[in-house]
Amino acid sequence: MARTGFVYHSDYLNHEMGAGHPESPDRLRAIVSRLEAGGLLGRLVRIEPARAADEWITQIHAASYVNDLKARAPASGAVRLDPDTSMSVGSLPAAYLAVGGALAAADAIMAGRVDNVFCAVRPPGHHAERARAMGFCLFNTVAIAARYVQRRHGLGRVLIVDWDVHHGNGTQQAFYDDGSVLFFSTHQYPYYPGTGRASERGQGRGEGHTINVPMPPGQGDDEYCDIFERVLVPAADSFKPEFVVISAGFDAHRDDPLAGMGLTEDGYAALTGIVAGIARRHSKGRILSCLEGGYHLKALAASVERHVMALLEA
Repeated sequence: MARTGFVYHSDYLNHEMGAGHPESPDRLRAIVSRLEAGGLLGRLVRIEPARAADEWITQIHAASYVNDLKARAPASGAVRLDPDTSMSVGSLPAAYLAVGGALAAADAIMAGRVDNVFCAVRPPGHHAERARAMGFCLFNTVAIAARYVQRRHGLGRVLIVDWDVHHGNGTQQAFYDDGSVLFFSTHQYPYYPGTGRASERGQGRGEGHTINVPMPPGQGDDEYCDIFERVLVPAADSFKPEFVVISAGFDAHRDDPLAGMGLTEDGYAALTGIVAGIARRHSKGRILSCLEGGYHLKALAASVERHVMALLEA
């Protein structure tokens, strides 16, 4: 059995985007309740997050963007950043703590305290671009964590697997010309945010290190597992990552209200197992998984439970 860490903080609940918004604090409440009820929470190694330093956030985001978020952060009420994304009083502190949780998870993995970690953090991150908040995202937590393990811990090659139903445009942008990061994304297409064509393969030193698999609606467990085995596994085995990061969105679930895919909890467990196999072969089992999307509370909680169980069994 692997030693699996768990990142969570009650301050993540303080990020509010308004009544009826799908990216709500109830998402984390549902996850924690499910892990507690099933007895999994007590088997996980708790990792306490701390606020991330700007020096790490600005490895991915422009300093001017970070400063603008600070300037616009409201003292009361909320401020809208794009049609889908806003900041409440607790939003920016939560975003800093989300990044800090991922960095603490990376430190725990590299120190050998745990083999892998699931970070139950919010706001999500993979749509956040270098100088733009979008798609419910403020800071690109996964991208920052990938760069952190390179710069702080001296690793060379990092694999990012993004199985969120929406394309991780911000992560792709961050590493599009970088051959040290292999970015692999499955996503419903055409769909928000409109990026992620198969022809988007990276440029310069990053040519071939972006792998997009756009998928039509209705694809389920078998189709996803086939793509992971047929496309991701050989690419990862050739790349030989030293660290694996997952943008773990659970909105490709068949019950999710924001998309039209057909994954089940069993599918997410199977995908986790495939990624864990890659990590065993090349990365000493090191996996850092961060929550992205997933908006049907019961499906989200059940899928995370199976994901965490698969990490424990990795």
